[in-house]
Amino acid sequence: MAKRMAALRGSDLSSAVAAIDGWAVEPGDGGLTKRFRFPDFQSAFAFMTAVALEAERMNHHPEWTNVYATVDVRLSSHDVGGVTERDLALARHMNTVAARLAAAD
Repeated sequence: MAKRMAALRGSDLSSAVAAIDGWAVEPGDGGLTKRFRFPDFQSAFAFMTAVALEAERMNHHPEWTNVYATVDVRLSSHDVGGVTERDLALARHMNTVAARLAAAD
């Protein structure tokens, strides 16, 4: 059985998130959020497709919405009630994919 990750809190969470461009912590350490803006719908959809493949591999799925060229994301590990290293890893992956698709924050 996989080891359950602990939620990051307070300054540990703040400093970890500060190292990941463009992400913010919700009040109360509840989750990570970021808005990605792309040149068009096709780029936004390509981003979501690439991220979905990695999220499935990680068995860690984002909460997100897409309206035309904008994708709003919220990451949280619901099983521990907060943000874990797994959320940080997925946030970094999303930034990498977005950069490859030339997204503008």
